[in-house]
Amino acid sequence: QVQLVESGGGLVQAGGSLRLSCAASVNIFSINAMGWYRQALGKQRELVAGFSRRGSTNYADSVKGRFTISADNIKNTVYLQMNSLKPEDTAVYYCNAEGGPLGVGKISWGQGTQVTVSS
Repeated sequence: QVQLVESGGGLVQAGGSLRLSCAASVNIFSINAMGWYRQALGKQRELVAGFSRRGSTNYADSVKGRFTISADNIKNTVYLQMNSLKPEDTAVYYCNAEGGPLGVGKISWGQGTQVTVSS
């Protein structure tokens, strides 16, 4: 079992910044892939940013150039730096882990953290 705890959400004005944190209960580099997803009210959950143990990263087109995913393997924490926030970034943001100690293809989710961007 891999536990993920998100923090850092909140209310921010358009153009502002937030940094989300996801603390994992295991060494994050033992996990096959980790990422940040978001779900806006009435919409499906979507990938925002992710990286794999092999070193590849990917971003949703809507956040490229504004959001950056990073990891600290000492703290076993994954971050999502969000700059130039827009009202359409408003959503619950979830941390996700896949594989590694979870087992092949298995996924764990955090509880989510709310991000609200006012216009």
